[in-house]
Amino acid sequence: MPESFPRMKKTLLLLIVMFASATVFSQTPTPKKVKPPIDYYKIISADRDTTYLDTTLSIKKKYKFNYLRKDNFELLQFSNVGQTYNSLAYSFDRLNLMPLFVAQSHHFNYKEIEDINYFNVPTPLTELYFKTAYAQGQQLDAFFTINTSPQFNFSIGYKGVRSLGKYQHILTSTGNFLFTSNYHTKSQRYKIRFHVAAQDIMNEENGGLTDNSLALFINDDPEFTDRGRLDVKFENADNKLEGLRFYGDHTYELISQRDSLSHTVLTLGNILSYEEKSFKYGQDAPFAEFGPSYETADLFTGTYLEDFNAKGYADFDNSVLGKITAWASYTDFNYGYNSVLILDEERIPNRIKGNLIEAGAAYEKEYRGFKLSGKGAINVAGDFDGNYIQGAASYDLNEDYNAKASITIHSTAPNFNFLLYQSDYKNYNWKNELNNVKTQELKFEINTKKFGNASVSYTGIDDYAYFGIKANDSTPSPLQASERVDYLKIKAEKEFKFGKFGLDNTVMYQQVLSGETVFNVPQIITRNSLYYEDHWFKRALFMQTGVTFKYFTQYNMNAYDPVLAEFYVQNDQELGGFPLVDIFFNAKIRQTRIFFVYENFMSIFGGKNEYFAAPGYPYRDNVLRFGLVWNFFL
Repeated sequence: MPESFPRMKKTLLLLIVMFASATVFSQTPTPKKVKPPIDYYKIISADRDTTYLDTTLSIKKKYKFNYLRKDNFELLQFSNVGQTYNSLAYSFDRLNLMPLFVAQSHHFNYKEIEDINYFNVPTPLTELYFKTAYAQGQQLDAFFTINTSPQFNFSIGYKGVRSLGKYQHILTSTGNFLFTSNYHTKSQRYKIRFHVAAQDIMNEENGGLTDNSLALFINDDPEFTDRGRLDVKFENADNKLEGLRFYGDHTYELISQRDSLSHTVLTLGNILSYEEKSFKYGQDAPFAEFGPSYETADLFTGTYLEDFNAKGYADFDNSVLGKITAWASYTDFNYGYNSVLILDEERIPNRIKGNLIEAGAAYEKEYRGFKLSGKGAINVAGDFDGNYIQGAASYDLNEDYNAKASITIHSTAPNFNFLLYQSDYKNYNWKNELNNVKTQELKFEINTKKFGNASVSYTGIDDYAYFGIKANDSTPSPLQASERVDYLKIKAEKEFKFGKFGLDNTVMYQQVLSGETVFNVPQIITRNSLYYEDHWFKRALFMQTGVTFKYFTQYNMNAYDPVLAEFYVQNDQELGGFPLVDIFFNAKIRQTRIFFVYENFMSIFGGKNEYFAAPGYPYRDNVLRFGLVWNFFL
């Protein structure tokens, strides 16, 4: 399986590109016509929620103009584009019933099934995203979609980044290829959608700065403003996360009764997915701080996962009763390594193989502004126990006021690398039997146009699984908290407008009520943008210019381990408490949005004692960056 993985991807990508090209150029030319309204360019989420293309320019678009293409308010970037992020806050929205794969710190840019969108467009649509990177690098996100008929759409996209970075040996090279397709009959009774995702995320690793270089950085020594002159711990390691997924989902309306007053629809559906993932760590020679090694040169560890899922479901949607969904699914998984490790005191197996049978149900009902929803699922058979139940109630007073309350109870096994891990480093080998992580979350949200948005969530976690340093040890190990973690998060957002001036504010307060030694977050995070906007050149150009200020209080920031590609808990060093100030100028000309940003302006004034993205890893320096997002319609 590992040997054929890259070759299979290249063949697959070639076939898809050839198919896409043939389909586009075989279309009969149509007479020129007026451009359709923008809301005809539909975007359909994995949950079948529909929005449309947005080509406007706003302060929210500025927040999303980054490597992840989404607001990263709760994240702290490392120094180079394509590296990982440290988490300033946590959410518990993912309701998985099977352990997640290894190297979760490299999954921020990995598109899961729930991240995939499908499209329906009246004319061919292209979007190009470009942004400069750091020291010999660029990032590009190119996307194209077309409806060859009102019933059939496909899209093809590639997102790539390559950046050398300012420090030694932190080159990043990532690629996300995505092909989607969806079709429905003229009667809309039969629908099918399909996607292929091929992704790879490669990072050179250097272990952070040496002790001498840390002192030079903290003291802002003028001889070392060229960050490439600072010594790093090693320059001979890299890791790579790869994934290839095929996904298909089709439905048929067995009963389809609709009129102007009522409806009754019974839909049967089937989902099939298959995914291969791998994570590889290589190093030319051992590094002493990681402990003794079984090899004296050319260290290599490959971790692999095969995941097949088949799901059948039925939806009954009635105008009086609401929508009722029931499903059952079968999962077959194969996780592990290519060899067994036999030690004097124990034997580390190479595989966790098995299957799961899941059953679940969901309910939705809307009535005069009220919406009730709930869903739950359980592993009724198989090698891992797991379950969740979620209920929510919301009320829309009108278009300007909305409130929602939800409760979630979730139990799942820790991620695979907590249960089984192998490495050429002796300290990174284990096989564990751990309890399920049990999470309970209560959340309230209110959204208003006049007063802004606010949310409050309380999360309790039993048997919290984390990586930490054991007593008399120097490298991370999987641990499970003996005490309960109680976590409170309050977030408020409000934008004020004063003529052509705007002030956008986001403030978050967090408190770990118990379990603060294993669950570290800053108490306060704030982001404030003051900007001016106007139309220039007879309204041909719309511009925004201003400054964004972000700050979070000092806390025991999680440390990063390159062998695992995971963050681990440390309680010896408080970091943070430094201002992040960006000066920006944005403009929109037709469907093109142009961005200039001078990042991290305050770093030119020195004071770098807490100026880190993780212990030993400095935050990025000040830099001027440029980019654009260009939508064009054929």
